[in-house]
Amino acid sequence: MKRVTGIGGIFFKAKDAPTLRAWYKRHLGIDVQEWGGTAFSWSDAEGKPTAGMTIWSVGPAEGDQFAPSQASFMVNYRVEDLHGLVKLLKKEGCEVLDRIDESEFGKFAWVIDPEGNKVELWQPPAGQ
Repeated sequence: MKRVTGIGGIFFKAKDAPTLRAWYKRHLGIDVQEWGGTAFSWSDAEGKPTAGMTIWSVGPAEGDQFAPSQASFMVNYRVEDLHGLVKLLKKEGCEVLDRIDESEFGKFAWVIDPEGNKVELWQPPAGQ
């Protein structure tokens, strides 16, 4: 079974999220949207759009969206078979959070790495 197939998103906290978002927009040209981030659409080697995107987002430092991790960031990895991978990770002794979310945005699960970082696993909806 393939495990990770790509990066679906990068999320991090900031002491002053609006100011940091503005800095990235001004100096790096990231098209930061009202919701606090942007979606980078994927393309092939010739520049033609392909299915998929990578989300980039800056949130407030006081949020608990990365709990139980104390890290200021979380990486979202794309996977092909979320349920199969979760089962395998548990069998291998990994600390997998006891929750899987399923919505129109896909399937999500979380594992804690050996350094205590929360890692998000995402199986996109069909066609993405």
